[in-house]
Amino acid sequence: MNPLKSTSWLKENINRVKILDSTWHMPSSDRNAFKEYQNNHIKNSIFFDLDKYSNQKISLPHMLPELREWEKIVSELGIKNDDHIIIYDNSDVLSASRCWFTFLYFGHDTNLVSVLDGGLKKWKLENRFLSKEKVSLPKTNYKAKVKDNLVINLDQVEKNIEKKEFCLVDARGENRFKGLVEEPRKNLKKGNIKGSKNLPFSKIINSENNTFKKKAELEKIFINHGINLNEKLAFSCGSGITACVLGLASTVINNKLPVIYDGSWAEYGLK
Repeated sequence: MNPLKSTSWLKENINRVKILDSTWHMPSSDRNAFKEYQNNHIKNSIFFDLDKYSNQKISLPHMLPELREWEKIVSELGIKNDDHIIIYDNSDVLSASRCWFTFLYFGHDTNLVSVLDGGLKKWKLENRFLSKEKVSLPKTNYKAKVKDNLVINLDQVEKNIEKKEFCLVDARGENRFKGLVEEPRKNLKKGNIKGSKNLPFSKIINSENNTFKKKAELEKIFINHGINLNEKLAFSCGSGITACVLGLASTVINNKLPVIYDGSWAEYGLK
């Protein structure tokens, strides 16, 4: 299982894959992901709206949708079960990882869903071709199967404070984790989940081109943040986006599917 594909690989295989632009911006960023997509995107890519394609019945932000709703979403995007999907973003929070995780959670073949390493930032740095053409594919009949073991809920997180059955790793920045700054979402308390470790997702990314650091370096970073790679890990963040960035990095290290606390601090911080 290789969760990352290079820009050169995508250039060579661009007509053999389905490409999703899964850009999502923090509400405070004053950026519109869909408008940016309309202005320019990688050829053949379809816009994937993380907010719109989340669970609309829950007040928490971009939570995983229900099975039948996901099948409908992916069918209407024109994606088939045997398609190789390449996901990229142009986001400061590397939101493509969240879309990647969602496909894994709903049982897409792990070898057929990948994140473009470096995303649109690296693609542009290499002066590769961009398009404004809107892509519309024929509807399919996509079938999904939930992998419940990839997600933990509030109850499991609370029980783990005492039982310590897994290590919860928080991807938020250090100041947010330590409660030194206000949370970007209103009505949330400051701080962290007792017993959790902090590994800001930015530490595992090469800032010059948004690529993930290499496996050996990732291992060292995890260990230097007090994370034992041999124990069970689960990932959290503000609202389930950057938790998936750490989740992808852990998959690069150990070739296992990540476990995500879907509600993250958006849920826990309401307590």
